[in-house]
Amino acid sequence: MNYTVQQIAEITRAKVIGDTTTVVKNIAFDSRIIYSTKNTAFIAINTKKNSGEKFVESAIDRGITVIIAEHYDPKFINITWIIVENAITFLQNLAKYHFEHSHLKSIGITGSNGKTILKEWLYQCLWNEYSTVKSPKSFNSQIGLPLSLLQINTNHQLGIFEAGISQPFEMQNLEEIFHPKIGLLTHIGTAHSANFKSEEELIDEKIQLFKRSEIIIYNGDNSLTENKIQQLYSGRKLISYGFKESNDVYIKNTISKEEDLIIAYHNEEIRLPVHQRDEATLTNVLALFTVLKVLHIDNTKIVDKINALKAVEMRLEAIEGIKNNIIVNDSFNLDLDSLKTALQFLKEYNKPKKSLVLTDIIGVNSKSEELYEEVSELVNEQNFDSVFLIGEEITQFKKFFNGATFTFNDTYELIDSKYLTDIENQVILLKGARKFEIEKIKDLLELRKHDTVLEINLNAILHNINYHKSLLRPETKMMAMVKANAYGLGSYEVSEFLQHHHIDYLGVAYADEGVELRKKGITTPIVVMNPEQHSYDAIIQYNLEPEIYSVRVLDLFYKAVQKSGNDTKYPIHIKLETGMHRLGFKEHELDYLYESLKDKNLKVQSIFSHLSSSDVPEEKEFTVQQLEKFRKNSEYLIKNLGYQPLRHILNSSGITNYTDNQYDMVRIGIGMLGESSNIEIQKQLHSCVSFKTVISQISLVEKGESVGYSRKYKADHLTKIATIPVGYADGIPRLIGNSVGSVGIHKILAPIVGNICMDMMMINVDHITGVKEGDIVTVFNSKPTLKEFAEYCKTITYEVLTSISPRVKRIYIKD
Repeated sequence: MNYTVQQIAEITRAKVIGDTTTVVKNIAFDSRIIYSTKNTAFIAINTKKNSGEKFVESAIDRGITVIIAEHYDPKFINITWIIVENAITFLQNLAKYHFEHSHLKSIGITGSNGKTILKEWLYQCLWNEYSTVKSPKSFNSQIGLPLSLLQINTNHQLGIFEAGISQPFEMQNLEEIFHPKIGLLTHIGTAHSANFKSEEELIDEKIQLFKRSEIIIYNGDNSLTENKIQQLYSGRKLISYGFKESNDVYIKNTISKEEDLIIAYHNEEIRLPVHQRDEATLTNVLALFTVLKVLHIDNTKIVDKINALKAVEMRLEAIEGIKNNIIVNDSFNLDLDSLKTALQFLKEYNKPKKSLVLTDIIGVNSKSEELYEEVSELVNEQNFDSVFLIGEEITQFKKFFNGATFTFNDTYELIDSKYLTDIENQVILLKGARKFEIEKIKDLLELRKHDTVLEINLNAILHNINYHKSLLRPETKMMAMVKANAYGLGSYEVSEFLQHHHIDYLGVAYADEGVELRKKGITTPIVVMNPEQHSYDAIIQYNLEPEIYSVRVLDLFYKAVQKSGNDTKYPIHIKLETGMHRLGFKEHELDYLYESLKDKNLKVQSIFSHLSSSDVPEEKEFTVQQLEKFRKNSEYLIKNLGYQPLRHILNSSGITNYTDNQYDMVRIGIGMLGESSNIEIQKQLHSCVSFKTVISQISLVEKGESVGYSRKYKADHLTKIATIPVGYADGIPRLIGNSVGSVGIHKILAPIVGNICMDMMMINVDHITGVKEGDIVTVFNSKPTLKEFAEYCKTITYEVLTSISPRVKRIYIKD
């Protein structure tokens, strides 16, 4: 987009206060991740859960001079205001106007699964055929789609955009904004299906996007989809794809790894080598193939383009680096959109210093000088301490980059220079096109080098938190439990991410955990659930808030407060005993507690208790008794205190099973990691942790030969055995050896054979076709799941996660 404030006002019928001549090219909606302020307006979006107007001051502090909001605030001077009736409606109206005046070919993608990967594949196949614009990341919602459409400029010939819905009646809005000429419907699955009465209602809603489409491409394997589209859109050009021979596009031959696929397209047959043969990949390949045929791409070109497809890695990973650095690795793809995304991600780290490694941008239809001038503007606004440019093209434009900028012909030249290994206490962003092999820099700088890794998806954690929040009143606060190293996932990394997303409280078990977070820059309030006597001074020094569960602890802590010279009311949290019989004040102790609190320079920040069995339906009666005891005793204590502390008793399962008892705050632990005892809730949560390794070696074991210590496994036929570099020192219990447990390879379970060793274990891969050394092995994630793995171990998911050794490298992923 490229409009003056006056033009925007005329398009949307908004009111302007301030300079009407200012040009706006970008709209930002999150003040935390504004990567560029030049020609950028901040839009304050109000929702049921939050008000964007709270963040106007933060946006202005970052340098924004144009604010789009529903209310004018005169205290901000020299700011241009675009006053609108409803910020989301304004955004949608502006996007609709912009799209309808763009005159480009458009592809609209909707469905349950595969939207983002198909969008990226289409872009990879079509960027050099048309000047192409696409949705960034998974921007496909009521806000995301309009923001995507506003990226269209006058040079673009083709637009590829996603449209996603999670509730009934949402697609009508999206179709009003965006009406694609080519509609693509992907697989219809269970994503968001819980919000619809039936699969039929879900399909009806999705296909509304195609009301004005000239061509509709859809997965015809679903008979309900087939019937709906044929009935509703019989006058359009309809093309179905899928595995059934009744489709217009299908695979004619048997799917095997030994031969090329033969794809039938109407009366044609095209041979296509596809190496990955899982159902999801092949479904997406058929959809991609169909769109390319509709756009009249030559068959030979189609084969070449699909062969050249890169794996779509919609993620950035952050790992611990040498010399206290954090390495943010985004070496999967490089264009302007992904660069902006990476720069946004960098905003989430507290380290004051940062460096950038950036390569040539390949595959963008732009003039080099204009491209790198725009790139340099984005980079310069981030104030990097050092910028390392790699490639024959980008290095020619070193003059555009501010500050300490170094140029290199290739990655090896940068590695040999030793510049990188001198960096300390920084965030280092690696952003490069694949051909430059930037991952070699990651290998150089990462602290732990081990094929066995624990991947933590931070966006999945945020999704799970937001899902639980959706069950609560908007004003209810949330405490995230990050004790025991955030259940083994990394307390600092998880806490920093949650702090960025405005979590209200963090909970730790011991003071040491809280002190470590404070030292690393975490400022969110932290409650210490088990404050040991020797730690009171540290608690006060680092502004931590202790749980007080007895008069003895109260008196001892208050003595420490007096000794510290603290002259303000120090916050404490009172624990009530309601039936778990672990810690807490009993009912008969409340009067003595109140008397002990009198005249002390302390403030009861919250009163709380803990449910022992909120995840056990058979113990509902007992849980209700606990809840009633908490209500009665907390009310009594508050009446005597004369002021209103926060109250909280619900844990993760309490949030979902006893929502009416949410009081002022809830505590989330295993729920934010994607685990729930409630089957329906479990369907809505995302798995956030994946334990992976690789196959070190594959051996053929003759009949009668044994495997492992004590010869516990003996082959009864010639058997293919794989060795993987993970053992009981990594947190795999020995009890799941000897075929008790399994791991996943190519989404097939492979049983563990023989005794598990300290650093290795062996698995039977006789039944897995195409398995080879170096293949990825899933210890747990989807197959087997974390719960299934815990069942192998005869324990709970908490124990599995907290048992994973510190030597296992943690990688933090953002989709």
